[in-house]
Amino acid sequence: MGGVMEQTPIHELHNPDLLKLIPPNCKRLIEIGCSSGALAREFKNNAPDAHYFGVEIDPSYATLASRFCDQTATLDIENADETFWSLVGDRDCWIFGDTLEHLQNPWLVLKRVYEVLPVGGVVVACIPNAQHWSLQVRLSIGDFRYEEAGLMDKTHLRWFTRQTMIELFSQAGFLLEDGLPRVFDEPQREAFLPIIGEMAKIAGVDPEVAIADSLPLQYVIRAVKNN
Repeated sequence: MGGVMEQTPIHELHNPDLLKLIPPNCKRLIEIGCSSGALAREFKNNAPDAHYFGVEIDPSYATLASRFCDQTATLDIENADETFWSLVGDRDCWIFGDTLEHLQNPWLVLKRVYEVLPVGGVVVACIPNAQHWSLQVRLSIGDFRYEEAGLMDKTHLRWFTRQTMIELFSQAGFLLEDGLPRVFDEPQREAFLPIIGEMAKIAGVDPEVAIADSLPLQYVIRAVKNN
């Protein structure tokens, strides 16, 4: 990505919903954007014999992640050379926890992953939802401002909705196997949901689907290479 960008602030928390989608029988995992290694810590608590490879663009983050990862590397996945791709062909699980939206070309990265992934291997990902009700409200009043973290994280380069997340993986060749929305308690949304439904109705689409798709802050997804 043309050098190291300012990164999302590091923390020691893991995403429990993403953890749930990682098959427990995976033996050789690679996480792109492993941050502090919190997800590796939690996965290896239950699967200590698995080999967990953490990749970070920020060397200080990679150093922290080495506390829990069996192997770490400081690397921009979009600038990885053929040597890297040849070395990771044994990985049965690729993890992108709030990472794909930071890439210039996540479509190409997933295609490269598909090429090296063994049949039956999986990709698990968490991706922010650009259709979230709060973004729709902010856009409607022109308040589309980048922030230090969250949906409007200033390091986000790409935006996806549920529909375009599905397309992202299917275009790379993957079959979506599992997934779930991450919906949080946001009582202030109730005033806006009927308006979102009304806009959808005027646009000629199912208002109930539009409302449902505006609730998740993120989606977690598991996709498999099945042939």
